[in-house]
Amino acid sequence: MNTTKRMLICIQFSIAAAFLIFNSCRKDDNLTDPSGTRVYTTLNRTIIAENVQEWPVLFPFEVSKYASFPEYGTWSYGPGLEYQKRFDLMAPGYGNTIVKKSARLLNFFAITDVHITDEETPASALFFGYKGGFIGGYSNVMLYSTQVLNAAIKTINLLHKETPFDFGISMGDACNNMQYNELRWYIDVFDGKKIIPDSGIKNDPKPGPGNDYQDEFQAEGLDSSIPWYQTLGNHDHFWTGLLSPDDAARKIYTQDIILNLDNVLLYPHTQNLFESRGFYIGSIDGSTLLGESKGIGPEAGFQTPPKVDAADPDRRSLHENEWMTEFFNTTSNPSGHGFSQNNANTGFACYSFEPKADIPIKVIVLDDTQSNNDPNDNFYAHSSLDLDRYNWLVSELEKGQSEGKLMIISSHIPIGVLPPDNGMGWSKESAITENDLITRLHTYPNLILWIAGHRHVNQVTPFPSTDPDHPENSFWEVESTSLRDFPQQFRTFEITRNSDNTVSIFTTDIDPVMEEGSLPALSRYYAVCSQQIFNVLKPYAPSFSYNAELVKQLNAEMQEKIREVGTTIK
Repeated sequence: MNTTKRMLICIQFSIAAAFLIFNSCRKDDNLTDPSGTRVYTTLNRTIIAENVQEWPVLFPFEVSKYASFPEYGTWSYGPGLEYQKRFDLMAPGYGNTIVKKSARLLNFFAITDVHITDEETPASALFFGYKGGFIGGYSNVMLYSTQVLNAAIKTINLLHKETPFDFGISMGDACNNMQYNELRWYIDVFDGKKIIPDSGIKNDPKPGPGNDYQDEFQAEGLDSSIPWYQTLGNHDHFWTGLLSPDDAARKIYTQDIILNLDNVLLYPHTQNLFESRGFYIGSIDGSTLLGESKGIGPEAGFQTPPKVDAADPDRRSLHENEWMTEFFNTTSNPSGHGFSQNNANTGFACYSFEPKADIPIKVIVLDDTQSNNDPNDNFYAHSSLDLDRYNWLVSELEKGQSEGKLMIISSHIPIGVLPPDNGMGWSKESAITENDLITRLHTYPNLILWIAGHRHVNQVTPFPSTDPDHPENSFWEVESTSLRDFPQQFRTFEITRNSDNTVSIFTTDIDPVMEEGSLPALSRYYAVCSQQIFNVLKPYAPSFSYNAELVKQLNAEMQEKIREVGTTIK
C-alpha cells in the first residue's frame, strides 16, 4: 500500500471515529436546552461517567480504538445535588432552629487547574501517562484546553446575567508546562481575542473552520464588568508542575528535538534529573485529527532523535516574574489581575484585595507552591511556605483581623488534607510545618474560608476550633476540581449574612455549557474515557460533585460590623 493511500485511509477512519464519538457520548439528552443558552448547575442535574473500570482494557493513547467500544465515553444525567447543610464548626445542637438568609455579602466564581496545553511541545510529559499510570501526563482532553476554558467563560457570563458576580478568581495551573504560548492563550480567552491553539507548523487535521482542536476561534471573553484575579500554581513555574528546569532544559522548549529524560517517576532520587537520559518523553502529532502521540519510548528504540514538526520560540518557558508580567498585557480587568508591578519585579506572587468597598471582606492570595530555590525534594508539587511568605501571610491576617474584615485565603495547594509523605502534600523542606500554620490560622476568628485547587477534586474540609468555647476560631476549606479532568467544573461561592450571628457559604459546582457536537462536548467525551481508563479515585462518587451550605460562627465584633450590610435577600 503506497503512502498516499495509507494516509487517505487513516484520514477517513479518523473522521468516522470522530463522528461516532460525537454521537455516542450522551445517553440521556432529555434535559438539554435547545437554545444552548440555559445553565444547568449541579443543583439541577449532575453528569455521571458510566462503566468506570480499571485500565488497561485500553491504553490511554489508543484513541483510535475508543469508538469501537461503545461503553467508553458514555455518560448520563444524574439527579441534582441539594446543598448539604454543614454545621461542623458550630456548637453542639446548632441547627435545631430556623435560620434565614438575610443579605448577600459576596458572590464570586472560582476556576482552577485549567492546564492550557501546547500539546505539540517537545518538552511535555506524555511518557508518564500514555500507557496509564499518571493521568496528568497524558489525556486526550489536553487537545481541547482552550475550547473548554472558553465554554466555562461563556457559562460564567450567563450566570452573571442572573446573579452578578462581584469578581472571579483562578487558583493556579493556568498553564500546563510554564510556556509563554500557553499563558497567552489563557489570558487571551479571558480577554475575548482570536485564539489559534496551534504551535510550530500550522495544522488543519480536518479541513474547514471550527471543526478540530487546531482551528482558530473567537473567544467569548469574560464580561467586562467582572474583575478577575490570578493565583500562581506549580505548573505555572515548573516543568509539567514537577521539576525546576535548568538553562539547558529551557532551551529544549523552543527547539524541535523531543525531550530525552530518565523515567523520573521510577527514579526520583536522581540529583539532576534534567541531565539524565534514557526515554524520549513524547509529543502529539498536531496534523492528526485524533491527536496521535509520537516520539515516546526508550532511547534505544530510535535510530535518530524524534522531533516535533517545527521549533517555535513562543514555546519558551517562563520564570515567575515573567509569568506575572504577562498579566499586565490584558484588556480585561484589573490590569495585572491582582499582581502588582512589584510582584512581577521580585517574583513574589502574594497579594490581597477587597472586592467590595462597602462590604468588610478581604481576599488574601497566597503562593504556597514550592520555590525554585527549595532544596532537592524529588518533585516540586508540594505545598510550602518560606519565612517571607509566612510572615507576609501573618501580617495580612493580623491587619484584616484588626480592621474587622472577614477573610478568605486563595492558594493553589490545599492544606491539611494529605499526609506529609504524599507527593502533593506539605513539603518537609518548608520553613514552617503544616501543623504550626493551621494552629496559627485558628487564632483568627475572622478567617472564614480557604479555597484551593491542585488535586483536581471537589472536597470540603472543616477546620474546627481547638477551643470548644470559641467556635468562631474555625474555618472551612473548599477544594475545586480541574477544568481538564472529569468532571471539568468550576465553582461559585455566595456568602450570606444570616438572621442569627452566623454567615453561610453556599458553594456550587458548575458544569460548563457544552453544546452537542461542539469541540468542548468532544472534550467531555475524552474526559469520561480517561476517567474510565485511569479510574481515578475521587470523593463524592459517582458525579464527584458536591454542593454545600457551610455555616460559620462570627464573634461579637463582626456580628455588629455586618449587621446592616449586604444586598437584602427577599
